[in-house]
Amino acid sequence: MLNRMLCRTTLLILSCIFLVAAACAAEYSVTRKILIPGQGSWDYLTVDEANRRLYVSHGTQVEVLDVDSGAIVGKIENTLGVHGIAIAADLGRGFVSDGQASTVTIFDLKTLKTIAEVPTGKKPDAIIYDPATSRVFAFNGGSNSATVIEGKDGKVAGTIDLGGGPEFAAADGNGYVYNNLEDESLVLKINSRTLKVEQRWPTAPCSSPSSMAIDRTNRRLFVGCRSKVMAVMNADTGRVITTLPIGDHVDATAFDTETRLIFNSNGEGTVTVIRQESPDKYLIAETVKTLPRAKTSALDPKTHQLFLSTAESGQFEVLVVGK
Repeated sequence: MLNRMLCRTTLLILSCIFLVAAACAAEYSVTRKILIPGQGSWDYLTVDEANRRLYVSHGTQVEVLDVDSGAIVGKIENTLGVHGIAIAADLGRGFVSDGQASTVTIFDLKTLKTIAEVPTGKKPDAIIYDPATSRVFAFNGGSNSATVIEGKDGKVAGTIDLGGGPEFAAADGNGYVYNNLEDESLVLKINSRTLKVEQRWPTAPCSSPSSMAIDRTNRRLFVGCRSKVMAVMNADTGRVITTLPIGDHVDATAFDTETRLIFNSNGEGTVTVIRQESPDKYLIAETVKTLPRAKTSALDPKTHQLFLSTAESGQFEVLVVGK
């Protein structure tokens, strides 16, 4: 009798283990497509996790979607040549980089109404919010600079000369902002309080860095490069710890703090998924097929889904990648 009970218990435990393993091994794929009316170019997407909204750049406006249902709930108009959207949830404000207008549009997160437009350098592109200083950093591709805006009142705090063409950036939450210089193959470490570039780190053997994400806990930067590799960099010393192969024409990298997965979305129509085994050990988990030109993406930390935008047969759409 006891042996039968032990066998049943063992089988139950093994079944649970196999079920968990199967769930972990489940592959990512495109689970649905959200069609968005209208034509026009696109660039970055941003998830507002707290308010469950997805912001999608779309030509001269920002489409606002419900993250969970995919329904279009509004738009932010007159954002000419929009590139990126930064969310300051603690301030109730959002910030849009208007590349063709050389401005940043400030809007209310609840009403989506424009609060102000702030002049920047030429062709602002990537834009991020630094929670440590409540400042917004708009990186100007046309003038090799960053315009820094006080999130609370919209005033320009200063302009930083970067010495090269900026691409994407990340904030560590402790008073430092990191930015790629794609043409120089460098990562800059910027003091977000003094607005000074403190370090200029080479990314070799990773060249033409274009995307970035950060593991704030373990102080690691994940830098996606057009040389088809992702570099893992120590955020304190700038040392390149390792590189891993990724797809062609990467333009966005995201880190999921819960699953320890790093997603690199590539213009060739793939997402390279990398698993963080430890702060210094990384493995390729899988390569997900998407669509050509789906090179920008945003991660929803709650559902662990990835959102990408592209156009198929002339129809603008958002791809949802999940399990």
